Amino acid sequence: MIRSRIAPVPQRRSLALAVAAAGVLALAPAAAMAQAAFPTKPITIVVGFSPGGTTDTLARVVGQAMSRDLGQPVMIDNRPGAGGNIGTQMVARAPADGHTLLMGTVGTHAINQSLYKKMGFDPIKDFQPISRVALVPNLLVAHPSQPFKNVKELIAHAKANPGKINFASSGSGTSIHLSAEMFNQMTGVDMQHIPYKGSAPALTDLLAGQTAIMFDNMPSVISHVKAGKLRPIAVTTPQRSPALPDVPTIAESGVPGYSATSWFGLLAPAGTPAPVVAKLNASILKALADPEVKKKMAEQGAEPHGEKPEQFAEFIRSETAKWGQTVKASGATAD
Repeated sequence: MIRSRIAPVPQRRSLALAVAAAGVLALAPAAAMAQAAFPTKPITIVVGFSPGGTTDTLARVVGQAMSRDLGQPVMIDNRPGAGGNIGTQMVARAPADGHTLLMGTVGTHAINQSLYKKMGFDPIKDFQPISRVALVPNLLVAHPSQPFKNVKELIAHAKANPGKINFASSGSGTSIHLSAEMFNQMTGVDMQHIPYKGSAPALTDLLAGQTAIMFDNMPSVISHVKAGKLRPIAVTTPQRSPALPDVPTIAESGVPGYSATSWFGLLAPAGTPAPVVAKLNASILKALADPEVKKKMAEQGAEPHGEKPEQFAEFIRSETAKWGQTVKASGATAD
């Protein structure tokens, strides 16, 4: 009788263990199904800059195409400030479920960590790269009143008038500023930096002739170039831009090795599940292959550039090293 009373105990334990195991096994398919169903709500792309700029424009163009593909609204949330750091920090702290993304830039993920002592996030450790979206040349433009019409004439004029040529920028430490500093370093000229609180006011003074030149993102200046209000001198990329095929590169104009490209790409918070990252990557690549997206980017002087997450991650690491050296050599600091 004693044995018959004791025997059911291990049976009950076995049953309990079996139920627990079944529950654990059930969680994995449920999680997989949740990821497969992604997205389950609207996606937000955070832009760390004001509406109307290059970053904002590209986010909206790509976001619209992704919305059609993923079947959920893609909203743009502009959080400007601190060179893009405010919006970037917001995404770093967001849930890692793929529903909050960042339109990162060469500034937020390659330059700022060399400029700011404290950013509130780690651009490498706190993010999961998804894909680059576009490459944008910086265009060296001059006010039409300036005596030089090409890079060689600019260098000669600058050396004959050291410290007298000024260049505008959207702020200290931006890619626009550092493109000019790299030019200074590689040519041995001494041009004076005039920083502004954004590209728009810098461009306003350049158009008025208050400053001589500017290395601005092509989408911001291409309309003024086509209207004859600014003189194009050269593009900063290794190859000429299809948007302005007659404008030479700085490298081919007598400064071999010069290369400065503004780039933009989508990132998610670190820890975002691999299936979600893969689905987002596929949606971005599909968007960039869309003829309408290509057309809109081309009109802005931007070049679509999609890639796998691991390729984007490696690119960010190489860009961080490159721009870190430029920042150090220039002595640039954050405003």
